[in-house]
Amino acid sequence: MKLFLGIDLGSTTSKAILIDESESVVGRGITNTRSSYDVAVEVAREEAVTDALLRLVVAHVPSCEADVASAFRIERDLFRLGRLRQRCQGVAASARSGDSKLAGCTDSLMGHLEEEGESLFSAESRDQGTFFRDVVGARVHAIVEDACASWNVDYDLVTGVYDRAILEAENETTVLSFGEALARALDRAGVNGQAREAALRAAEKVSKEPPRIASLVGTGYGRQRLPFPKENIRSEILCHGLGAHSMFPTTRTVLDIGGQDTKAIQVDEKGLVTAFQMNDRCAAGCGRYLGYIADELSLGLHELGPLALQGTRPCRITSTCTVFPGLELRDLLAVGEKRENILAGLHRAIITRAMSLLARSGGVHGDMTFTGGVAKNAAAVAALHELTTRHYGPTVIHVHPDSIYTGALGAALFAKRGVPPDLQDQRDQKHAKECSTCLT
Repeated sequence: MKLFLGIDLGSTTSKAILIDESESVVGRGITNTRSSYDVAVEVAREEAVTDALLRLVVAHVPSCEADVASAFRIERDLFRLGRLRQRCQGVAASARSGDSKLAGCTDSLMGHLEEEGESLFSAESRDQGTFFRDVVGARVHAIVEDACASWNVDYDLVTGVYDRAILEAENETTVLSFGEALARALDRAGVNGQAREAALRAAEKVSKEPPRIASLVGTGYGRQRLPFPKENIRSEILCHGLGAHSMFPTTRTVLDIGGQDTKAIQVDEKGLVTAFQMNDRCAAGCGRYLGYIADELSLGLHELGPLALQGTRPCRITSTCTVFPGLELRDLLAVGEKRENILAGLHRAIITRAMSLLARSGGVHGDMTFTGGVAKNAAAVAALHELTTRHYGPTVIHVHPDSIYTGALGAALFAKRGVPPDLQDQRDQKHAKECSTCLT
């Protein structure tokens, strides 16, 4: 089976999509880009390939397909958590000449997370935060103060150990092997007898005869760092336009708010870009800014939207500059404003900035598709509905559950459609060889 790979190397997250010859998505992968572009490429690609393999295998146990897939991800996250605990132990041991209280407090904190591991990484938790780092980080921030008080250890020292350890963990490529994770997942899901044997046989078969990656295309903020030939690189504008049109063929306007930039794109009936505007010189009002605000409030990024929706009197936010993200926030908190109202005003300010880009790109015509990581934020979506209706009248706004993958999907479609048949056959063996380590 031939597969086509698209990679979107963003400033905050890196995404990978695998599609087959019918242009159906067969695998997805995503990781944080915060540590290293080079590592992010490999992790995202490996996650997409693992997802594709898992889909092939669990198809042999249809009666409990969802349970096995969920259990598989839980097992891999529990393994990552164990590795993170080891990292924390190492960092704490080297800090302050091996302060025993610091080491004890940090290990106790991570041990508490391991005890909660199964519920921490349940499907419900994963709905709240896609990334391992976000799920774990939110829980650490929730319990670290009590742990520090119990051990009489400085809060900043403990969080410093965790921050350094999670950074190192993100650069680590050691993960639970596919076969071992599958076996544990089958046990967790209670799959026995013939169903278990069928799944294990399927896993053995795909490892011996893995799908071939026939072609690949890269895009995104860091696309120049991708180890691909120049002809295998496409702009973010083109990929987001084509990806959004593939998800929703009636799309004529695309708004993408990513980690580092915002893009307003107009496309035709084929998904080809006809006009665009982009704030590529400033990250104000983008996902990176929301990340800074989350850090200021000691919240997980996924908690901002739901909290903002609770606001009843949105504050007027005069700046969404990433250089001074905490100044206005602290001033508003100091005068007694509620966090909910501050965040409600913040989300409105972000979308207001995006509306100016939409206007300069040509406005809103026909259906709109909202993409990028910020499209997962319910408060941002609500603000977009409100302001678009006010300026352009009732508008259909599409938000796909996998909107964060839109750029990667567009890249995969370019990989599938853009390679002439004669060149495609020549590249099959080369790309299959390059990617073979990810498929076994």
